[in-house]
Amino acid sequence: QVQLVESGGGLVQAGGSLRLSCAASGRTFSRYAMGWFRQAPGKEREFVSAIDWAGGTTYYADVKGRITISRDNAKNTVYLQMNSLKPEDTAVYYCAARNYYSDYDALKYDYWGQGTQVTVSS
Repeated sequence: QVQLVESGGGLVQAGGSLRLSCAASGRTFSRYAMGWFRQAPGKEREFVSAIDWAGGTTYYADVKGRITISRDNAKNTVYLQMNSLKPEDTAVYYCAARNYYSDYDALKYDYWGQGTQVTVSS
């Protein structure tokens, strides 16, 4: 069992930056692929980025170049650095975990955090 706790969300002006963190419990963090998803009001949850157990990264096309995912296995933590934020990035951001390999499909992830709100004002 893995517990995930996100932090770092908040209110920021367009063009600003935020760094989200997701701390995981357990001793096998390095075996997990970690994904970030987001859900805006009235919309479906969508993939943002993921990093697999070996450090390989994938990004949603709309955020590529503005967002960087990274992980620190010693701290059992995955990060999402978000720059040049836009109002359309406003959403609840969730981190998720699954064994080894990243996936775009939220249904493939086994563990989820409670989410952290990101609001970007224009």
